[in-house]
Amino acid sequence: MSDLAIIGGTGLTRLNSLEIIRREVVHTPYGEPSGPITHGRLFGHEVAFIARHGSTHNIPPHRVNYRANLWALRHIGVTRIVAVAAVGGITPAMEPCRIAIPDQIIDYTWSRAHTFFEQDLEHVTHIDFTEPYCGELREQLVAAARQAGLDAAERGTYAATQGPRLETAAEIDRLERDGCDFVGMTGMPEAALARELELCYASCAVIANWAAGRGGKQAITMAEISANLEEGMARVKRLLEALIPAL
Repeated sequence: MSDLAIIGGTGLTRLNSLEIIRREVVHTPYGEPSGPITHGRLFGHEVAFIARHGSTHNIPPHRVNYRANLWALRHIGVTRIVAVAAVGGITPAMEPCRIAIPDQIIDYTWSRAHTFFEQDLEHVTHIDFTEPYCGELREQLVAAARQAGLDAAERGTYAATQGPRLETAAEIDRLERDGCDFVGMTGMPEAALARELELCYASCAVIANWAAGRGGKQAITMAEISANLEEGMARVKRLLEALIPAL
């Protein structure tokens, strides 16, 4: 059994290179996960995989059961997670198809179940979230990107918004003033829940489009996002091919 899991976001509902061994249904105290956990071999090594939005991509970001997904992964023995997510580029360097490995995150979501520490507590629990991503796994992602010859952004601040709608141009201006480099809808509470469970969690963000008001375009189309994700996910595959044997 592997201690490594990959969470697939938009554009990565399945790992085409994964040699599937079995699928496991896990029931949790927090409800049902997004789907069964797939166990398999990827580039010669065992990994677990779950599609964040479901295998048919039918769960919107604000309805993902993040607690169930993370609890289920820890329950089967996972200790490290690489979370893949599609995002919109805000700053000029974050152009479509590029991969970014964030080191910070700002949470703009609301009303999501965002903690395990809320009922039947012996004491109030606070986690240190100064550095929201696992430093060791981030360094390994950066090293793998370099080894694969990818022009990855090795740092960046992820703006986690509520969705499912895309943002207004004024909202993106605000996010940039706040110091955000790209924007997505699934980074929180996933990262914080992983920290609460003491999981080593890092993110691989794929720039799927320019955010609203960026890149000289007035509208964002799903066709554009799909085309960019196809190329971006090919780069993710190269990244994983270099990362997994090194872990």
